[in-house]
Amino acid sequence: MHVAIAGAHGQVARRLSRLLSARGDRVTGIVRNPDHAADVAADGAGPVVLDLERTDPEAVAAGLSGVDAVVFSAGAGPGSGDARKQTVDHGAAVLLGDAALAAGVSRYLLVSSMGVEQVRGIGTPAGVDPAFVAYLRAKLAAEHDLLARDGLALTVLRPGGLTDAPGTGQVTLAASAPRGQVPRDDVAAVLVALLDAPATAGLVLELVGGDVPVADAVAAAVRPVGGPASG
Repeated sequence: MHVAIAGAHGQVARRLSRLLSARGDRVTGIVRNPDHAADVAADGAGPVVLDLERTDPEAVAAGLSGVDAVVFSAGAGPGSGDARKQTVDHGAAVLLGDAALAAGVSRYLLVSSMGVEQVRGIGTPAGVDPAFVAYLRAKLAAEHDLLARDGLALTVLRPGGLTDAPGTGQVTLAASAPRGQVPRDDVAAVLVALLDAPATAGLVLELVGGDVPVADAVAAAVRPVGGPASG
């Protein structure tokens, strides 16, 4: 498989690149900062320096030739203003989707965030930091716009609070999961499993730590409740 990862210098994305390259997949790592290219290459990915805030879908599509799937794991970061959350967490995610379609790539994994349902509609959740509300709104807008793109086989993954604890290989993955945390190692492992499960296209899944092995959790996500295992 050839996978392009936007935000390839992020902590989840770097773990994902290592997992994919270790099993023999080809990885293209899209980064904004040229100083990050060496780290991306060390992870086993081919770095491509491209600023998704200041380009167009055609320019990005030119770099997606031969790609089988794209993963958006970029983010403006906690210290960024509301405007950058819109241009990165929303705008860049949608631009990557448009570029993928232009390049004939349908498979897309969007790393979103648990908690986005709190900001659906016009209400503002009480007691939530305004900067985090802006982040959630941008993520939810990206989900909405990408799910509406005809021809895009999108899976949305909403992790809970991210930690640097060692991965356990066991998770809770469901359309609605209890609030909680999840190691970045396990987020990356779930992304690999989702790439291997095209039947998850169209699903929006929440992810926290749990007691179900990753492969089993992904398999269960694509089975009807109470239905038999596929295959």
